[in-house]
Amino acid sequence: MTPEVQKRIDDLVKQDKIVVFMKGSKLMPQCGFSNNVVQILSICGVPFTTFDVLSDPEVRQGIKEYSNWPTIPQVYLNGEFLGGSDIMIELYQSGELQQMVEVALAS
Repeated sequence: MTPEVQKRIDDLVKQDKIVVFMKGSKLMPQCGFSNNVVQILSICGVPFTTFDVLSDPEVRQGIKEYSNWPTIPQVYLNGEFLGGSDIMIELYQSGELQQMVEVALAS
């Protein structure tokens, strides 16, 4: 990953409290895993930003290196990598996600 791509990803990750790198958009997810994440965050009723990795091949590859996580979607909370679809489902079902999001939005 080039330093320029890393800087772009840094800026994207830090632009909002919750950022989702996904295939498609909030309104039109392009894969089931991305849709799962959008649904979970929507149910939580929290504001979040999405970035469509299909629109930018450098970010699509770079985000995998950035997080050391091989799959998309990827969720960032307060600039920290939280996880992908499976982790989001687990966190939501356990009630941990709601607590984490409340703390992040309050900070």
